[in-house]
Amino acid sequence: MDMHTVVVGTSGTTAEDVVAVARHGARVELSAAAVEALAAARLIVDALAAKPEPVYGVSTGFGALASRHISPELRARLQRNIVRSHAAGMGPRVEREVVRALMFLRLKTVASGHTGVRPEVAQTMADVLNAGITPVVHEYGSLGCSGDLAPLSHCALTLMGEGDAEGPDGTVRPAGELLAAHGITPVELREKEGLALLNGTDGMLGMLVMALADLKNLYTSADITAALSLEALLGTDKVLAPELHAIRPHPGQGVSADNMLRILAGSGLTGHHQDDAPRVQDAYSVRCAPQVNGAGRDTLDYAAVVAGRELASSVDNPVVLGDGRVESNGNFHGAPVAYVLDFLAIVAADLGSICERRTDRLLDKNRSHGLPPFLADDAGVDSGLMIAQYTQAALVSEMKRLAVPASADSIPSSAMQEDHVSMGWSAARKLRTAVDNLARIVAVELYAATRAVEIRAAQGLTPAPASQAAVDALRAAGAEGPGPDRFLAPDLAAADTFVRQGRLVAAVEPVTGPLA
Repeated sequence: MDMHTVVVGTSGTTAEDVVAVARHGARVELSAAAVEALAAARLIVDALAAKPEPVYGVSTGFGALASRHISPELRARLQRNIVRSHAAGMGPRVEREVVRALMFLRLKTVASGHTGVRPEVAQTMADVLNAGITPVVHEYGSLGCSGDLAPLSHCALTLMGEGDAEGPDGTVRPAGELLAAHGITPVELREKEGLALLNGTDGMLGMLVMALADLKNLYTSADITAALSLEALLGTDKVLAPELHAIRPHPGQGVSADNMLRILAGSGLTGHHQDDAPRVQDAYSVRCAPQVNGAGRDTLDYAAVVAGRELASSVDNPVVLGDGRVESNGNFHGAPVAYVLDFLAIVAADLGSICERRTDRLLDKNRSHGLPPFLADDAGVDSGLMIAQYTQAALVSEMKRLAVPASADSIPSSAMQEDHVSMGWSAARKLRTAVDNLARIVAVELYAATRAVEIRAAQGLTPAPASQAAVDALRAAGAEGPGPDRFLAPDLAAADTFVRQGRLVAAVEPVTGPLA
């Protein structure tokens, strides 16, 4: 077995495995213990299906129709029908990595042995992932309660050989054709299986896991850009002293301050003043960067705890318990995941906001302590980075709108049977947009701060070695330095890619050592 294979067992999975499968195409394999647990749980479901007493999800309808007992000859049709009817998504397609995460996390729950799905159904799920087949899943259709119903239904439809899916070559074709081309036999669903494939928080959880991975990089990147801005503004690094942060011991605050202090080690810019009246204190956006960045880091840590619990969970209704009972429950409710998705959108918006305030300060000759207006080469003839800040401000404004919580909303459904829903899928979708925007916002600050540091160098002030490493790497990535006005969008796009891919962090760590 090579390092690119993820083994799915009975006890959940890890965030690293989710990212490996969703983003990097890792292969999936069921463990022997998972196959055994699947078979044992299926025996329980088959025994209950043979009894005359109705059991929810096995021999009854679903949701508000749960009171109807379904005769044995209609149960296979029932399972097919729930998939077809619930595959009611609308709007644009969601991203391939989201669908792969969705499928993998549903397989994780199925493999726990608590759903009653047959081993061959689970194996088909793994086969579809390994073949690079991606069901077409739409933006709208989940209320985040009874699971991500419509998104998961579109995935289950592909397992049945119905609907549309994208092949490994990126072409959308009928799912049946894609399965046949890869030698995969469509599944014939039996009792409980259709319901078990739909009833999970897998979409919102997958998006949470990937957002956490992206935000970890962006928070470290923002520590770097904050340090560069502090340096370019001739600020003081005394506020980063560990003894100051020890007396307010929020963990993330101490981490961010330490990151910034290491980036600024050896700087010839910090603490210089070109004003007639030396500053007693730097502005909040500079001085309080560790507090703001750190509070966000602590929120990320809490969200990671919630994600870890959910990754270890079996989310289905009903569930098969080890003592042979099949019990209804509310574990599919997305509230725990929805809340942290909204929390992350809030801290991402605030991080973007403080980044933009530092950028604006760098560009304002009245507050930049000797830098040219808008960091322009010949102000008046050149506009410099004036409109780059406009773009950044527009992104921050959208981030604030995206910070409005989805989880505080609820629209009843299923004839009031499902009368309180989490809206977790919606929280996840807006967080993806927020994370995407945050990378752009950090990139604009980076672009402005590196230009300002280079202008300071031309004034005879030497930046920190780590700062110079960031400048050199960004220039090598295609984002040019100071000079007359030019077509700016390509430079900003290069800075965005540089930040998004983790290359800013990679550029400074050979100087600073690993940053948190």
